[in-house]
Order: sequence, then C-alpha cells, then structure tokens
Amino acid sequence: MTKEKQNIEFDQSIEEKEKSFSLRDLLDGNVLTRKAVLKQSRFILLLVLIAFASIANRNHAEKTVIRLNQLQSDVKEMRAKSITISSDLVKISRQSEVVRLVNRYELGLEENLEPPKKLIDPRK
Repeated sequence: MTKEKQNIEFDQSIEEKEKSFSLRDLLDGNVLTRKAVLKQSRFILLLVLIAFASIANRNHAEKTVIRLNQLQSDVKEMRAKSITISSDLVKISRQSEVVRLVNRYELGLEENLEPPKKLIDPRK
C-alpha cells in the first residue's frame, strides 16, 4: 500500500508541476504541449482568426479612407476647373466678344443693327 500511496503522490506532483507556469516553459515551448492548452486549441485558433480578421478590416478601412481623401481632392479640383470653364464660356458668349471673333476669323457675317420686330397674327 505504501507503493500505491507513493504513486498517487507522484502523480499529483506531476499535475502540480504542469499547473505551474514559468517563463522558461514559455520560451522552451513546453507550454504548448500541456493538456490545458491542447484542450483549448480550438479557442486559440478562433482567437487567431479573429485577430487576422481584425487586422484585415483595419487595413481595408485605412485604404478606404485614403481613397476617400483622394476622391475629395479630385472633386475640389474638378469643381474649380468647372467654374473656370463656365466663366470662360460666359465671357465668350457676350455679344461684343462674338462680334470680335467673327471679325477676327473673317466669316463674312454682319451685326444686325435693327432691333428685332415682333410678328403678330391678325387672325387671333
């Protein structure tokens, strides 16, 4: 019976040793071979997958923000270009500018100096 008690005590000391945690076990990699870690391997794998998903999500969000900033600066640039083109169009469409351009390119057109007349239908 003394042998059985010794074996039981020996088995308990092994379990106690397995429960203790030291930096040396972590560096050696012995922590990964323990029963408790092996039982929790699915949970650890889930945590690793969640970490990868989180990193990928952050990377995607940063790329989206960078693209958004680029598109906003493009919109500002296009708006300024649109205003410039609009002002140029208004300038060119003035009557005095049209007359000057017609004379410059010698199109043979003349400016009508009479005001337009309104035609009235006598039947109405």
